[in-house]
Amino acid sequence: MDRRLIEQHVTLEEYQKILELLGREPNLVELGIFSAMWSEHCSYKSSRPHLKKFPTEAPWVVQGPGENAGIIMVDEERGICAAFKVESHNHPSYIEPFNGAATGVGGILRDVFTMGARPVACMDSLRFGELHDSKMRYVTKGVVSGISHYGNCVGVPTVGGEVYFDSCYQTNPLVNAFALGLVKKDKIFYARAAGVENPVIYVGAKTGRDGIHGATMASEEFSSEEEVEKKVNVQVGDPFLEKLLIEACLEAMEKEGIVAIQDMGAAGLTSSSVEMASRGGVGVELDLDKVPTREEGMTPYEIMLSESQERMLVVCERGKEEEIMNVFRKWGLDAVVIGEVIEEPVLRLFWKGEVVAELPIKALTDEAPVYYRPFKVPKYIIENKKYDQNDIPEPKNLNEVVRKLLSSPTIASKRWIWEQYDHMVQINTVVYPGSDAAVLRVKGTKKGIAISSDCNSRYCYLNPYEGGKIAVAEAARNVACSGAVPRAITDCLNFGSPEDPEIMWQFVKATDGMADACKVLETPVVSGNVSFYNETKTEEGKRAIFPTPTVVCVGVLEDVEKRMTSYFKNEGDIIILLGENTGNISGSEYQKLVEGEFKGSGQTVDLRFEKTLQEALIEAIKSKLIKHAHDVSEGGLAVNLFESSFERGLGFEVNLDDDLRTDFLLFGEEQSRVVVSTSQNRLDEVLEFFKRKAVPAKVIGKVGGKRGIIKHKGREVVNIPIEELKELYENSLERELGIC
Repeated sequence: MDRRLIEQHVTLEEYQKILELLGREPNLVELGIFSAMWSEHCSYKSSRPHLKKFPTEAPWVVQGPGENAGIIMVDEERGICAAFKVESHNHPSYIEPFNGAATGVGGILRDVFTMGARPVACMDSLRFGELHDSKMRYVTKGVVSGISHYGNCVGVPTVGGEVYFDSCYQTNPLVNAFALGLVKKDKIFYARAAGVENPVIYVGAKTGRDGIHGATMASEEFSSEEEVEKKVNVQVGDPFLEKLLIEACLEAMEKEGIVAIQDMGAAGLTSSSVEMASRGGVGVELDLDKVPTREEGMTPYEIMLSESQERMLVVCERGKEEEIMNVFRKWGLDAVVIGEVIEEPVLRLFWKGEVVAELPIKALTDEAPVYYRPFKVPKYIIENKKYDQNDIPEPKNLNEVVRKLLSSPTIASKRWIWEQYDHMVQINTVVYPGSDAAVLRVKGTKKGIAISSDCNSRYCYLNPYEGGKIAVAEAARNVACSGAVPRAITDCLNFGSPEDPEIMWQFVKATDGMADACKVLETPVVSGNVSFYNETKTEEGKRAIFPTPTVVCVGVLEDVEKRMTSYFKNEGDIIILLGENTGNISGSEYQKLVEGEFKGSGQTVDLRFEKTLQEALIEAIKSKLIKHAHDVSEGGLAVNLFESSFERGLGFEVNLDDDLRTDFLLFGEEQSRVVVSTSQNRLDEVLEFFKRKAVPAKVIGKVGGKRGIIKHKGREVVNIPIEELKELYENSLERELGIC
């Protein structure tokens, strides 16, 4: 195979298609542009057919997939909308953790404010390998540091997220960055170029050689030996410059004249110009001599494929370019007319007076290859059907099991992480990190916005269809636990190579499950990202991550003062379990503890009951029937109860009467369960309410004392001081990282 094609990550079949579309040989600049635009990261060539099954519309959806961010209505009366999206920055964050993670935050912020929205919140979904590995401790610290540095400096709060630790991420950590902004419906901007002869303006930072071919790197597998060579593919961010860019863009948008605006994200100037032209059905001419550069001797190839940060492309009305550019110059940013919109639907590039590339827009976008990859059931799925959890010996000391679970990195408090984030800047955050969902006030209104990020990849590995359903259901359930109505999701679909039929089967089944859950729970997908090739070459072959379709659910609270939190409030309150215990430990943290791996058929969720539960929960919170609500998730019911106790140091005594093995009852992770509490004098009213709503509600105990006591059929099985477990829970992650 031609070395030039290998370097550009273009297959022979794809090269033949390029020849057919052009009717000639492409030059190096043109081949580089095709490589970027046809990469998995930009073209979705393996996932596009399957993404069509997602529901994308609802009365409250203002903008669905296809733009830089999705938008939903928050306050109809005032026309206030929320724009949001989640996106991956996985490979760069392993190669260079600090800058990889930092620029992931910067990029997702630009996706939001390019819609005209002021960013008000960030969130991150992180996956790391096991912390006994010094490299993974380095990566974890670097990623957290990069996120906190960028978000804190740019002045946007990081309000929550999730962190998991599993060996499948040992050489492929995942960094999925989310941002949300607020915008008036009549002030939304789009990335659709229009108006022949309208000027195309480059604004923001200068272009350097960092990040060249970042989009293609995100669309390939790599081994650790290649890391150093790929350092050049990792961008370097400047959050202070991003802050100036935010303010300059929002100020310029207040003036008349901007036709379209697009972030220079993956593939940089290439994708921003091509995508704007494609959406508008026009072409673009660019003079690359005019592009501001920060390095000597940059070539057209480097200029077009650089992914230097903090840059935007703007199309404005002819005659208004100076007024627009003066805004950016006032903020100390470069602002230069580098081209114009043309009627002919081509991308035409000039360099030193000569045409160095001329490509049809459709060839780069609509006519990009689409692959209907074959898929088949993985062997491990068939083998897992033989698994019987009853073969596990029952532990004698359940106190010790509780201690180990609450100190495991996946379950233990992420306080060390979120205390590095300024989650209070802009003073909108009213429910802080650590609860089931973050909650923000919408200033000037009674409204609130709740956000939760969720995905248990272990469930997705064991049963991708049910795991996909659960990712959506749990994100929505956590939003409902805050009192908000789940309205929409954005997703980041992280998988191994789509060229592997077993990986492709995981993708197809997981997205089937997500689509079904979104339909039943009425949470359309309004934006998202696909990240394939999260796998590493090893001597034994290829090692892929567990399928990880990250879901971020956004919900709306009618009255932010009626928000709910996840911890016990008062001595004497009655503890109630909503939902049913079945004792399923497949894919659980307990299974990892006792077996060291994940087996069985995973967890399942009944979507109709899940919808019933969430609606009842939201109504109960709105009516102030309950005092706290906490979703039962990783670690099961026992972990849920202790987590509920830590905030105020309130103990509890619970007596469970289910006919299940005690360890399965305490640590099973079956879905659609929420622990709530209420005052003694409202107990009958609460139980009658949930009975009327067809939600099983069982009194299991009472809040009080300084110890967590759990009995099973009257026999005491757990009895531990709250303060002892709280110290373990809050400091275990730091100990694992070698910080204390």
